[in-house]
Amino acid sequence: MKETDSGVCVKGFSACGVKEGKKGIALIVSEKEAQCALMITENKVKAAPLIVSKEHAKGKVRGIVANSGNANAYTGEDGLKDAKHMCEIAAGELGVKAEEVIVASTGVIGRRLDMEVISKQIKKVSKTLSGKSECSLAAAKAIMTTDTKPKMVSVKTTLKTGEEVEIGGICKGAGMIAPHLNHATMLCFLTTNACVPKRKIKNALESAVKQSFNMTVIDGDMSTNDMVVLLANGTAGNSDIDGNFQEALDYVTKELAKKIVKDGEGATKYIEVRVENAKSEADARKAARAVVSSNLVKTAVYGGDPNWGRIIAAIGRSGADFDPAKVSLYIEDVCLVRAGKVLAFADTPELKNAERAIASKEIKITAELNAGEHSATAYGCDMSPEYVRINAEYTT
Repeated sequence: MKETDSGVCVKGFSACGVKEGKKGIALIVSEKEAQCALMITENKVKAAPLIVSKEHAKGKVRGIVANSGNANAYTGEDGLKDAKHMCEIAAGELGVKAEEVIVASTGVIGRRLDMEVISKQIKKVSKTLSGKSECSLAAAKAIMTTDTKPKMVSVKTTLKTGEEVEIGGICKGAGMIAPHLNHATMLCFLTTNACVPKRKIKNALESAVKQSFNMTVIDGDMSTNDMVVLLANGTAGNSDIDGNFQEALDYVTKELAKKIVKDGEGATKYIEVRVENAKSEADARKAARAVVSSNLVKTAVYGGDPNWGRIIAAIGRSGADFDPAKVSLYIEDVCLVRAGKVLAFADTPELKNAERAIASKEIKITAELNAGEHSATAYGCDMSPEYVRINAEYTT
């Protein structure tokens, strides 16, 4: 497996985007019908485009249209009409059917889309579609809201049967990130030229999302618009997928997830939490997410305070089954607690070394529960006063 700069413009796909002020449009198009897998937020309030896309994803798909600047969420029947209209406009420009288009939105909740602007931007972007990497980058920029940088990852890998396949993706997300996608606002669009049988594409995406986006937390708020979609158009010529494909898809989603948390609203530090030796995978996941979700942990990391008690407390309330007297805890390679015995008291070398470690821009926390053989990793960031400022001024 090797990284490329294709983004979503892997072979057989083209894309582009435009951003004008706070409003943008991105288009991604497959040269032939593609199998589609879609995962959406579990938030009870689901944005109109998610409802429309859930129906469209039942069949073959030819493209994706996404807008930024307006979430088209909590907009009732009018919002559904606008989401369908977006599909119709895009389909007309691309020469496909409206039901072959996935639609996504991100931005402010509760406002109607400006369909005149949407229409103009879709028509503008449709004339600039290309398979060049810079067009994938343009699409990634078009869907940004409070993001400070575009997010794009792609790879090539060789299947065990010898065919080379490509997988690429773009995503956006910097705040309102605590995805729990149904089996981050986070939007992720993935493309592959591999043939992925219909019976396998959903499981492949769910598996990748489980260890990436569903282990990503910035602020603990689940969006109304979270969506991950995978399009597979089969132009690579393979007939099936194997473990090499899944490994590559997992890599793409994990790297995109890391890019999201590193660009978290107001974030100054990246946090990676690894929970090892848990009784079950579910316990490992619960414990890891609890730590990256904790505002007390996040603010301590921002302040450079190795307050290990907050980490232990977060694990304790996670619902994971473990014996506190057996836990070991590390910040980087500094052991703060070993098998329930506290090492990092005031003025100890352990505490001083932990203070140096937590001053870094990227911090790894490891908790050994010593209750079993399962592990999980969660991704997050610190919380700074800038996060408050950004969200206090969001709609203005």
